[in-house]
Amino acid sequence: MSRLLVIKIGGNIIDDAVKLASFLEMFAAIPEQKILVHGGGKLATRMAEQKGIPQQMVEGRRITDAETLKIVTMVYAGYINKNIVAQLQSHQCDAIGVCGADGNAIQGHKRTKGDIDYGFAGDIDRVDPDFFHNLLSRGLSVVVAPITHDRKGQLLNTNADTIAQELAVAMSGRCETSLIYGFEKNGVLMDAADDRTTIPRIDPVSYRRLKADQTIFAGMIPKLDNAFAALDRGVKKVIIGKAENLHTLIAGTSGTLIVNQPA
Repeated sequence: MSRLLVIKIGGNIIDDAVKLASFLEMFAAIPEQKILVHGGGKLATRMAEQKGIPQQMVEGRRITDAETLKIVTMVYAGYINKNIVAQLQSHQCDAIGVCGADGNAIQGHKRTKGDIDYGFAGDIDRVDPDFFHNLLSRGLSVVVAPITHDRKGQLLNTNADTIAQELAVAMSGRCETSLIYGFEKNGVLMDAADDRTTIPRIDPVSYRRLKADQTIFAGMIPKLDNAFAALDRGVKKVIIGKAENLHTLIAGTSGTLIVNQPA
């Protein structure tokens, strides 16, 4: 079975041209099959503010009205996605940029949760593994923008962490798939203010303990919940760590390894 890396990066890389260029050089050098899922960074927020469109986030999800959807589609699936693809080509990494509407790759529905109206934010119903397998089998690296669709003509702004998780799960039946969440910290930390306190390994037992004593809280909990859900559904391993340390994350010498079984 071939090996596949699904790697997600966020705004800390997207918003920094120097960091992004360095990361993409490392990504291009990875010999295995690879998919890069990117977030949107701050550009969409700045453009919305310039147009006088108020922005609101709830539990890390952008409330996406019709005008905001136009902006995030242009920025995420347009400028950011194609800029990444162009930079990868400069490193002799043949890449293709897609969003969920392309080839019916990722289908979703409008997000509903309680009384909150998320507008045109989406949750995922289905990822088509054949679509991605066909591209990978041609030697292409795939760059995925966080826009999906409902197959009824409606685009949806969709959380990039969730896209990465669902992609890794969908591909795990065809490849030995590892999921890497790259963000601004060295990994999951014992002390959120001290990057030297990286927890090297978390299993379900230690996760419950870390939540109970509030070592892990707030925004890290959904990320870890996603990680364990991916492992439960066939993903080989999940690593959380600093995107700038991509090579050592892949080698297993940095970041936090998430596993289903205690050591």
